[in-house]
Amino acid sequence: MEIKPTLLVLAAGMGSRYGGNKQIDGFGPSGETILEYSIYDAIRAGFGKVVLIVREEILEMTKDLLMPKLKGKIEIDFVLQTLNSFVPDQYQHPDRVKPYGTAHAVLCAKDAIAEPFAVINADDFYGKEAFEVVGKFLTNGVQPNLHAMVGYAIQNVLSEHGTVSRGVCGMNDANQLVGMVERTAIAKEGEKILAKGDSELIEIKEGTPVSMNFWGFHQAVFSDIEEMWNQFLPANQENLKSEFYIPTVANNLIQAGKAAFEILEGGKTWFGVTYTEDKPIVINSLKKMHESGEYPENLWG
Repeated sequence: MEIKPTLLVLAAGMGSRYGGNKQIDGFGPSGETILEYSIYDAIRAGFGKVVLIVREEILEMTKDLLMPKLKGKIEIDFVLQTLNSFVPDQYQHPDRVKPYGTAHAVLCAKDAIAEPFAVINADDFYGKEAFEVVGKFLTNGVQPNLHAMVGYAIQNVLSEHGTVSRGVCGMNDANQLVGMVERTAIAKEGEKILAKGDSELIEIKEGTPVSMNFWGFHQAVFSDIEEMWNQFLPANQENLKSEFYIPTVANNLIQAGKAAFEILEGGKTWFGVTYTEDKPIVINSLKKMHESGEYPENLWG
């Protein structure tokens, strides 16, 4: 029997959503959240399960939102991420309040996933093509030492209302990731796309792939992440703002020669709500997709 991949959704930031936060806002014609479109696209791309990483205080609210809509459509599981998940007593700091970041969130799902899996953000719209290519890769191409990420061309993931930060990818002739650099304060100025962060001005060429945090992993990566995590903790014990990111994991695996990452060309459509002014654009974009038949009138019937 073919093993269906799992979709891991990083949703631990859902805490303040119920005050009108972007991640629980209705953007679709029937009030659908952006997350619901990702789950819908994952189902039609052949995923068999959804695992949501959430915080304890919003677990029940998240279940109330999704369980009635998804019942009978896909298996769904919830995993709690706490500040001290996978943190031994000697590394727990009473003054630490900042979450540890995306790779720590993935590690929290270690015991809930035993098959190849994709990772996404809860509040980004990635497009059905992205789920199709990742689903195909996770079913046919993934290996313990071969993972993937969806590449999005830089010009398609900017905001008209301010600057953004993006993981800018270096790529070899085999369409594999050779490294990723986080660039900040990116915006289009005239005909150029410029990153103004870190007090230097860097031009990013159109077509350059960037990461929007859509990854495809073999489940063997959990042991790699845990090994890095156990090195990260003692090295950052006194740095209360340190974070453990997925790109750090990818870069470390590539540099150590332990794994390669294919850059999949599925990043056709992306949008998110970085600024309040982005919301009407997202609503209108989804409306057009429903009208064109890309999505049914109501996602869940």
